[in-house]
Parts: sequence; C-alpha cells; structure tokens
Amino acid sequence: MIERGAQTVAWQSCVIEAIVQQTPSIKSIFLRASKPFAPIAGQHVDVRLTAPDGYRAMRSYSIASTAASSPIIELAIERLPDGEVSSYFHDVATIGDAIELRGPLGGHFLWPDPAADAVLLIGAGSGVVPLMAMIRQRRTQTPAVPTALLLSARTAEDVLFSEELHATEIGDAAFVLALAITREGPRRASDFGRRIDGAMVQDVVARLHRKPTHVFVCGSNGFVNIATEGALLAGLDAAMIKTERYGGA
Repeated sequence: MIERGAQTVAWQSCVIEAIVQQTPSIKSIFLRASKPFAPIAGQHVDVRLTAPDGYRAMRSYSIASTAASSPIIELAIERLPDGEVSSYFHDVATIGDAIELRGPLGGHFLWPDPAADAVLLIGAGSGVVPLMAMIRQRRTQTPAVPTALLLSARTAEDVLFSEELHATEIGDAAFVLALAITREGPRRASDFGRRIDGAMVQDVVARLHRKPTHVFVCGSNGFVNIATEGALLAGLDAAMIKTERYGGA
C-alpha cells in the first residue's frame, strides 16, 4: 500500500478480459479492476505476480486506455529478454486469470489540463503507450489542440497502435504523425528512415505550424537522452520537456 497525496492506493485484484497481439513483441492486456478508477493520460500502474511458492515479482506499466475510452484498463506489454513479468503475460497468461494491481500512479508525466496549445509527443517502441493514452484523452476532451507524435520503431510492423494512429491522422487535421523507421526504408514520404535527431524534431515541429508548449518523451534511457537532445537542438526550451524512462522486465 502506498500514499498518493492524502489518498491511499492499495493493491486490488484484476481479471484479464482480453489479450491482443499488437506487434510481434507487444501484447495488449485488458484488465477489469475489482475497484475501477479513472486514470489521467500518462499515469501507470504497478503489477504484482505471486508464484505458488510465495515468490513475488513486480513491474510498472503505463496505462494505454483512458477513463473516457473504456472502463477496462489496457496495458501494452513488450516481451523483454529474460523478463519475469513480461514473459508471463506473453507465454502463460490467459483470459480469466487474476492478477494484483495498484494505481493509478504518477503525477509528473501527465497530459496538460487544461490543454490549450500545441503538444509534441516523442516515443520509441512501447514508450508510445502513455503517449497513446494522451492522444486518446485529447480526442475526447480537447480535439482542437495541435498535437504531433514522432514515433521511432525498427520496422513498420513494430509500430504499436499503427492502425489507430493512421486513422487518427486521416480524420484529424490537427494531429500530425511522423514515423522514424530505423531498420528498413520508410513507406511514406512524410516518414523518416533514420534515428531521431534534432533536424527531424525541427521538421515535425514545423508541421505543427507553431512551437509546442509541452513536450513529452518516453522510451529507454538511451532513447530519451537522444530524443531530448534532439528537442533541445531544435530550439525547444528544456523547461517544457517531460520525460519517462522504462526498462523493467
């Protein structure tokens, strides 16, 4: 049990409602909580697994869903080498299984409220998960806010939430999607065939037609360092950049 401000966040039981293979290495796990809660886009939960011998493993995962999109909690979990918890969700978990969860947690990496000016999102791999929650919350609450997502992936097949992101781009004139594909050529003229750098960030910012007042960067430690440096080289103020790093297995 942990304290969040004056509120106690306790462990609760959740049941797996559905499992969807999103990319070759990432599955969405849909959970129904025994005590539903309303996350803010950008927050995460702790997940705890207990083995029959009493051994416990705990990891933190960003929430992909929003309170407005569904009463079910969506986590998108990437299979990691030798990962205790991620391998359970990829190889063992089935619909109807119960797991322990606590949340929502996190008060720093949050979609701005109110969101009134341009926002830049930069992510890599499963680092797009909290950014996807922000895109979904924006869609239901502040769809007019100009928003750009610069997303790095090895191949087009590895782009998490690809279908939803492309549909959002087509149907939303205020949303910009740019992919940085690192291990094959880009399939669209608006995408890039290299790792993220300052010139790329500057190009995407220009597509917003205004400088963002909020920048969110999420990915591995190395990626966050490179992407943040790219944002600074593009002339964005360090004070507007918020980062979140992942790496638990």
